[in-house]
Amino acid sequence: MKIVGVLSDTHACWDNKFIFYFSNCDEIWHAGDIGSELVLSRLQQFKTIRAVYGNIDGYVLKIICPKILRFRIENVNVLLTHIGGYPGNYDFKIRNELYKNTPDIFVCGHSHILKIVYDEKLGVLCLNPGASGKYGVHKMRTLLRFVINGNQINNIEIIELN
Repeated sequence: MKIVGVLSDTHACWDNKFIFYFSNCDEIWHAGDIGSELVLSRLQQFKTIRAVYGNIDGYVLKIICPKILRFRIENVNVLLTHIGGYPGNYDFKIRNELYKNTPDIFVCGHSHILKIVYDEKLGVLCLNPGASGKYGVHKMRTLLRFVINGNQINNIEIIELN
């Protein structure tokens, strides 16, 4: 069993609430637009982190983090990227990746809009944690936390930071 915390679009904003809400997590996933190496470093000092770079991230973060990250946790295949879209409107740059080797969980950010949608057609759980930074049009800063046990994804929590 693994407890996972997910965030996106920090835009260089650090919040000590990340530590509070992710303290019981085994690892943290960051879906891009990290904004600074300092945010990534602080997360890495705290927990195991899996992160991708986003469209605002600079050269250093693009060296440290991939654009697309595929991995397996417990018995669940995960695809993590920044710009991904949602069921029925996947970004054209990720669509082939999703269709040719469909993951169990697809995580992306970019829109600053929290979404948890199960794609019936592909059989994939699509997660967008919204934005946890202060830059952007969103009114509420959000995080996600959930449990992976074997091949089951349970107890998805939406955490509001404001």
